[in-house]
Amino acid sequence: MHELRKKIWLYTLLLSFIVIVIIFLINPKLANRQHINLRSDYLSKVPEFNKDIFVVPPEFDELWGFQEGLSVVKIGSRYGYINTSGTIAIAPKFDEADSFSEGLARIRLCSKYGFIDKSSKLVISPQFKTVGSFAEGLALVEVDSKWGYIDTSGKVVIPPQFDDAYYFTSGLARIKIRSKWGYIDKNGNRVIPPQFDWVEPFNKEFALVGVNDKLGYIDKNGKMIIAPQFDEAEPFVEGQAVVNIGSKWGYINKNGTFTTPPKFQWAETNKFAEGLAAIKVGSKIGYIDKSGAFVIRPQFDDANSFAQGRAKVKIGSKWGYIDKTGTRVIPPQFDDADSFFEGLARVRIGIKWGYIDQSGKIILLPQFDSSTSFIDGVARVAIDGKVGYIRNPLRTSGAV
Repeated sequence: MHELRKKIWLYTLLLSFIVIVIIFLINPKLANRQHINLRSDYLSKVPEFNKDIFVVPPEFDELWGFQEGLSVVKIGSRYGYINTSGTIAIAPKFDEADSFSEGLARIRLCSKYGFIDKSSKLVISPQFKTVGSFAEGLALVEVDSKWGYIDTSGKVVIPPQFDDAYYFTSGLARIKIRSKWGYIDKNGNRVIPPQFDWVEPFNKEFALVGVNDKLGYIDKNGKMIIAPQFDEAEPFVEGQAVVNIGSKWGYINKNGTFTTPPKFQWAETNKFAEGLAAIKVGSKIGYIDKSGAFVIRPQFDDANSFAQGRAKVKIGSKWGYIDKTGTRVIPPQFDDADSFFEGLARVRIGIKWGYIDQSGKIILLPQFDSSTSFIDGVARVAIDGKVGYIRNPLRTSGAV
């Protein structure tokens, strides 16, 4: 009896296999169905109403962000470029590629770097072992452990002679000779001789410099405007700079006078944003105005700067948003959050990212493995290891 059941089972299995083969032979399109489904799988994971938000479907291994209308893209082991519609503009054929800057992009073929233009023409043939991107018409180049600069034709215009160097900003570049830093102009003249232990780029009229482990500020003539006295310091923004003495933070004006004495455990190191800055007293964070007066008392476990009239704040383990009066306009409910850009902020619920508007309404459901803020109407998102771009639905509807 057992043997009979076994034979029946084998005959049934064989018959099923024969039927499947016949169906596939009759309709060969079904043979490709699995491939078709797999190829469009990334869209099946997105709610139906969100499919149209994709500017560039998430099907690339890497996307670097758009610069000058093009984005680096990686397909397999090669790098190329796509345009804002997601069409391949420059075929993936480089071993490495960088974003466009001033109309040129650094690329690598084998072990050498050169530059292409937006038509993919090699403007500067791959010949450099180490080279930077163009800034203000010049790019850093290293030859025999010394740094110099080339122009957009590839000609060396400032011979390699510096032990270290940075790109040009505001007409000046930071350079190092032996252990000291200074600044050169685009002719290679040492307009501020190397004399500092460290220097930062000029932020308009002032630059941070280090002398004997203290930080101060100089002008473009190299004159010391505010003597080195700070343990930490940041560039001036909206007329003030945040500085640290010992373990306390405060703010100074351009005369070096304290507008807010150093008394905080922490202060927002980048800027006053929309007239307010986040500071820490004890274990809580609040906000002060430029006079140092408290506008929002310290009460948050973490917080960030204001953007578009909202600041993200953390209470316990959840993030929400306040307005400039300190009112909790969006209650703490998110596992992570970011600032508002173009009317939307990205938020995380569990392990997925989505977007909310300034009222807290979810505009795009949390569905992305990672995402960026919207810039120029688009944001980069990842789904199942593939990267693409979505459009800002508010901008599309004319709400931004």
